[in-house]
Amino acid sequence: MKGTFRSRLSRLSARFRREDGNSSIEFVILFPIFMVLFMSSFEIGLLMVRQVMLDRATDIAVRSLRLGLWEDANHDDLKDYICEVALILPECKANMLIELSPVSKETWSPLPEGPTCIDKSAEVQPVTTFKAGIQNELMMVRVCALQKPFFPLTGLGLQLPRHDPDHYALISLSAFVNEPS
Repeated sequence: MKGTFRSRLSRLSARFRREDGNSSIEFVILFPIFMVLFMSSFEIGLLMVRQVMLDRATDIAVRSLRLGLWEDANHDDLKDYICEVALILPECKANMLIELSPVSKETWSPLPEGPTCIDKSAEVQPVTTFKAGIQNELMMVRVCALQKPFFPLTGLGLQLPRHDPDHYALISLSAFVNEPS
């Protein structure tokens, strides 16, 4: 009995000693490629879900603004409402700025170039335009929400254009005409 166990063990160990490690080399070469592909896929999926939820929340808030459901709309109330509707944006209230301004009928120039986002390096945040407008006036709304990449040092997370070293910006833009009372 002992002899057969030892002979099986010695044959098994001889077989393992003969393996040349080809599968290990393939694993070492292909595993990082598949992990970067997986992490990039996850990152783009999360980015797209966050963008869709921000756009949806902005559209719902703009609809209620357009219909005059808010008596005195202000920046903080609109931000709270958008963050309440856009469920998947982490630290939403701390990372979002909203611009609301009328479009000039003479020049048709909308909001200034480039979104105004939260400046994480400054204690005082940038000033945004927030004018509710009057009846029958064309209004532009731009929402900037800063988000951190889930995998910041690999694949897509490394390639995303950054607003600051740790965040990328999600921008949602909408227009509406104030309804007459």
